[in-house]
Order: sequence, then structure tokens, then C-alpha cells
Amino acid sequence: MVAEPPKKPPPSILDAVRTSLTEEREEIRRLHNRHVSAGDLLFDRWETARFYGFGKGTSCYNNVLIIGNVEVGEDSWIGPNVVLDGTGGLYIGSYVSISAGCQIYSHHTVKWSTSLGKNEIDREPTRIGDGVYIGPNSIVEMGVTIGEQSVIGAMSFVNRDIPPGSKAFGIPAQPL
Repeated sequence: MVAEPPKKPPPSILDAVRTSLTEEREEIRRLHNRHVSAGDLLFDRWETARFYGFGKGTSCYNNVLIIGNVEVGEDSWIGPNVVLDGTGGLYIGSYVSISAGCQIYSHHTVKWSTSLGKNEIDREPTRIGDGVYIGPNSIVEMGVTIGEQSVIGAMSFVNRDIPPGSKAFGIPAQPL
């Protein structure tokens, strides 16, 4: 009697996912010389934007935190590690670039927290006009309107309205 060779165990789903992600990662590096998160290897940025009902041609990284009612126009770019808080309503226009690490809010819990829950959570719509560029790691507070074709410098804190066509930088952001 001849012994049969041991059977090779079937590959696990985890092994198949790792293999697939490795192949995708290598392709992204070859094509674009960059590394992205596993979620962005699995899900197309334009498909993610379509899933959330954002405008035609808009792309949104998979690791963006999207909360509440967020509307985005056409041909906008939402970079990695962004927070879009639409709890109080958030409108982002067309041809907007939101750089990596930005946080845009439409609510806060300051009065709720400091009143030990007696006061309501504050909510107010936030609006970003068409053709706006928001630099990396900037924060936009609730209730702010950034006028069309404005530039917000990197690491700025925007806690008041910015007129159309402005360049604003700093903490707090001040139009030049």
C-alpha cells in the first residue's frame, strides 16, 4: 500500500485577501508611486463618492469619516483622513479641494458637556463655496461659510465666515 502525499490545506480567505491587496498595492505603487490604505485599495474613490450621493466626478478617499447630511457638488476632491460632519448640515460646492487631515464641522457639544447634558447639542449648517481650496490639517467650525474661490492655508482654524475670493491663513484664519 502506497501512502498518499498529505493534502495541502485550502488557502484561507485571509490569505486570499492579503494576496489581492498586495497585488493592488504593487499596482498603485507602479502607476502612481504612492501607498494608500487597504480600504482605498479595495474601494475606488469615485465609487465611494457616488455611494454617498456626491456630485459627478467627485472623489472621496475611503477612510474619510462622513457623519449626517453631507452634500458635495461636482468634480471635488476629498483627501485622506478627512472628517465631514453634516450633523447640522454640510454643503460643499463643486471644484473644491479638501486636503488631507481637514476637519469640517456643523455641530459641537461644548454647552451640552459643560451643562452635564442639560443643554442641547449645538448644530448649525456649514457651507463651502465652489472653487475653494482647503489646505492640509485645517479645521472649519460649525456655522462658517467659506466664499467661492477662496484659499484656506494649511493648518488654519476657520471660526468665522471667509468672503469670496479670499486667501485666509492662521489660527484663527484671517483673510489677507
